[in-house]
Amino acid sequence: MALNHFMHTERASLKIVAIIQARMGSSRLPGKVLMDLGGETVLGRVVRRSRRSRLTHATVVATTELSGDDVIVKECQRLGVSCFRGMGENVLDRYYHAALEHSARLVVRLTSDNPLVDPDLIDETVMTILKSDADYASNRISRIYPMGLDVEVCTFDALERAWRQTKRPYELEHVTPYFYEHPEIFQCVGVKRSFDFSHHRWTLDTLEDLQLIREIYARLGNHDDFSWAEALAVMENGSQLASMNSHIVQKALHSS
Repeated sequence: MALNHFMHTERASLKIVAIIQARMGSSRLPGKVLMDLGGETVLGRVVRRSRRSRLTHATVVATTELSGDDVIVKECQRLGVSCFRGMGENVLDRYYHAALEHSARLVVRLTSDNPLVDPDLIDETVMTILKSDADYASNRISRIYPMGLDVEVCTFDALERAWRQTKRPYELEHVTPYFYEHPEIFQCVGVKRSFDFSHHRWTLDTLEDLQLIREIYARLGNHDDFSWAEALAVMENGSQLASMNSHIVQKALHSS
């Protein structure tokens, strides 16, 4: 079905809220979400890009109650975006209460270290869950897009069930593992496309990542209304760009 159909049917019947998790205390690159990215903060880029989604009704930044994250609250005020404060390491609890406070029926999970997040991919993932009537949808179950374009969508009912049932620390910290690790409980679907650009790394975890993302933004005029395909063209036309962070090893979700 066409996107416009969804905008006038399913979208009108349930509230879809994008929640961006953000904190200052990154272990690898502390304070990264407020670092400069072409004249705007990283968080500002994520907020501005995610707000271009045509299917979401609201955008919320979910940060912690720690004093070190007071600056994130101030940045949200500057950006004019809603901010929810909750538990530190229990990010699942933070998402649940942020969704509850904003009466979300569908929750889009985004992270503040992905400043290339694409609004069309947000809409694509929302459409995937709506068309399948699933509990959870993502474009990272079988990764096809560059790392850093991750979008996860779940129903509020599924989020609430996970919040009530899950206990393991890494599930509380990473929000969504409980969904795809329990297929007997939740119906999970992935976004499927015929290409594979998963070898690109566009997430922000190190200074090398920041240098690469700054270069992408610079080559696109330091605007933030470009598409992921335009960013990909920059990468493919700049043969040395990928080598800037190709050696970075992504942190494991959890250890066995």
